Amino acid sequence: MILKNEVTPRNMETEAIHASRSSASASSIIVPLLRITMSPPAYKRLDRDNCVFLFVDHQSGLVQLVRDFDPNEFHTNVLGLAKVAAYFKAPAILTTSFETGPNGPIVKELPEMLPNAPLIRRPGQINAMDNEDFANAVKATGKKQVVISGVLTEVCVAFPALSLIEQGYDVFVVTDASGTFKEHTREAAHKRMVQAGCQLLNWAAVGAELHRDWRRDIEGFGAIWNDYVPGYRCLTQSYMATKDTSK
Repeated sequence: MILKNEVTPRNMETEAIHASRSSASASSIIVPLLRITMSPPAYKRLDRDNCVFLFVDHQSGLVQLVRDFDPNEFHTNVLGLAKVAAYFKAPAILTTSFETGPNGPIVKELPEMLPNAPLIRRPGQINAMDNEDFANAVKATGKKQVVISGVLTEVCVAFPALSLIEQGYDVFVVTDASGTFKEHTREAAHKRMVQAGCQLLNWAAVGAELHRDWRRDIEGFGAIWNDYVPGYRCLTQSYMATKDTSK
């Protein structure tokens, strides 16, 4: 005689079958859902008429902490991005954090290259979006695409980038105009931002995506590459020399 709750090999086999069927049924629901939630977002192209450039804490003191790029390379990248913003006449906003302390003033070339950009001096807020003046300046542009760069990547870039994503903006992080202590620190910050929905690209890609077509202004846009892309001037000079000799 078998008691009602007695465990037998037959009972165990039956329970295993039921468990297997339940698991298979759950998988048939969960796996498609995972495929949906993990699918990459639709391609969103930068629009010259709908973007704003944010330069966050590119300060004379903070840039000394950047170790994931050569100092000259990093400086060139930041200025290249500023030149792109100026070329497309896109609105830009500059901001500094506690600049009267060791962070120092903003890198002097940025306000020179972007004379119409407001400079928001934050007295202490680490996340620039926590500063009311800065947040209002972003909103006042009316743009929904934000091109952001800064120092340090995991703090001064990531924090406002995540806040902007939360507020419904499309955020484009310029990786080579943002710097930090170590490469592994940078990679962790990039992963965090990508998981939240940010797009990563370098300053040259920002310019190319906004320009769309070389035929729009090959000389004007080409001049940016000549000045800020290493080796591109040599490429241009070689082309022009070849062109002259072929006449």
